[in-house]
Amino acid sequence: MAKSGFKLNYAGVGQLLKSAEMQKVLEEKATAIKNRCGDGYGQDTYVGKTRANAMVYAETFEAKRDNMKNNTILKAVR
Repeated sequence: MAKSGFKLNYAGVGQLLKSAEMQKVLEEKATAIKNRCGDGYGQDTYVGKTRANAMVYAETFEAKRDNMKNNTILKAVR
């Protein structure tokens, strides 16, 4: 049986993880999560050192209280 080789292009993977297409996918996912959370939540997408990142967070005091009491963001991730 012949050995098959696979060599990963790390630079290419790094470019893919930081690409505009990846940011768009993350933006869509974060928007869906934020919409499931309700009012008072915000979102942000940014490019870090190694990859693009998206986050959903509680903006208002009421949303922060709701998230602490009910784990709203975690439940919205599904």
